[in-house]
Amino acid sequence: MKFMRLKGNLEQSNLDNRLGYDPEILEFYLSDRDLQDPDLIRDRIRQLHHRGVKPYLHHPPVHQGEYLDILSGNPLVRRFYNESCELLARICEEERAKCVVHAHYVHTDSCRNVTRERTVLLREEIRKVMAYSKEVFVWEDSTEGIFSYGRNPYLIDDLIVPLELPLTVDVSHTFISFGGDNERLRDVLERTSPYAQYYHLVDSAGIEHDSLPLGRGRIDWRMVKPLVLGKDFIFEITLSGDHFDCAPMVDSARYFAGVEAEDKVVAE
Repeated sequence: MKFMRLKGNLEQSNLDNRLGYDPEILEFYLSDRDLQDPDLIRDRIRQLHHRGVKPYLHHPPVHQGEYLDILSGNPLVRRFYNESCELLARICEEERAKCVVHAHYVHTDSCRNVTRERTVLLREEIRKVMAYSKEVFVWEDSTEGIFSYGRNPYLIDDLIVPLELPLTVDVSHTFISFGGDNERLRDVLERTSPYAQYYHLVDSAGIEHDSLPLGRGRIDWRMVKPLVLGKDFIFEITLSGDHFDCAPMVDSARYFAGVEAEDKVVAE
């Protein structure tokens, strides 16, 4: 099936389930525990290459129960953030993969005091991580805080543009950050297009982080489709139980394939 682009974890049974759908792209969602076994990560990437599947990793969101923030006041979190990025940069460069990374998550220090000065501070911390590898990392937005399109008016002009930052644009995060406004979502998709390399496609009602299958929320997929075609993306849908069965992602791929894309408006 066209657009079979999925997400999973490192469990072999989980991977086998995804490979049964012959995906084009697969993203491995990593935990801090996974990083204790770099050889396993390498093995899973190599399995994907063997099958002709493009691999992405997702940097762990949590360390020892605390959500990560590149500006965290906890030195242990900051240390893990940087050391894990350095490790994943090395793995990805050697194994030909890319890695999604968040500058911060919700309810962290970077979700408070969103100012231009804090945006510049975040920019310089991101610059340090980019020194490990500019080609590997693609930076994902949050629903709140400094790295949120709807919460930080300085994000694009004062952080993304100066760094020419490679991006993962999460369509639902952006939609939620604007309170469910499709026109403002369109504006971000257009403005970030020069930097966006990868997208997370997931529906939402626009109120909270609900991670719905496509067609179950309020995102205008006719508008989104022509703005993401030609680039990498996956369907990042919340799964129940042990996350073994990826059927909601497969259903979303089927839905997206059936969407009639809105005609692009050509500027005079």
